[in-house]
Amino acid sequence: MTEKQLIEDCLKGNARSQHRLFERYAGKMMTVCRRYACDQNEAEDMLQDAFIKVFTHLDQYRSEGPLEGWIRRIVIHSALKILQKKRIRFTEIALETEALPSTDINVLSAMGAAELLKLISALPDGYRVVFNLYVIEGYDHNEIAALLDISPATSRSQLLKARRALRDQIVEPKRQRKKYAS
Repeated sequence: MTEKQLIEDCLKGNARSQHRLFERYAGKMMTVCRRYACDQNEAEDMLQDAFIKVFTHLDQYRSEGPLEGWIRRIVIHSALKILQKKRIRFTEIALETEALPSTDINVLSAMGAAELLKLISALPDGYRVVFNLYVIEGYDHNEIAALLDISPATSRSQLLKARRALRDQIVEPKRQRKKYAS
């Protein structure tokens, strides 16, 4: 079944087609939700909320880009709405000119996607949200500021803190392994 036919059938209220659409995109979108959520239950809530919106607003999809991208935007916005209800606190810090120390590329290449996802999900909410929006989704600081109702400087400081926290989570275990290997 083509994507166009699937959409048309979903718009007609065909439950089987709606299930197919969900099955086609739920896995990828759950990955997006898990990056924003604190735990699996919250990610599932985000996914459910997003797909309710997808089916409610499917008539607004104009085929001007990939359906997956349209769904992804809905998923991200739904995740942000849920996080905003939690009243995430963003603290602005003075940006330091100190550069982040480089991390051994071997450490990063040895890590799997699941390990990286685990490290990202362990970040505090504000750090995690800005990190995901900037690094993974490709938003700039002005766009993030508008989405989260914060200043661009706060977005930059949250990203800096997230990167430092991730670096510390990656570097410390490596230091511990070297210490015990000596």
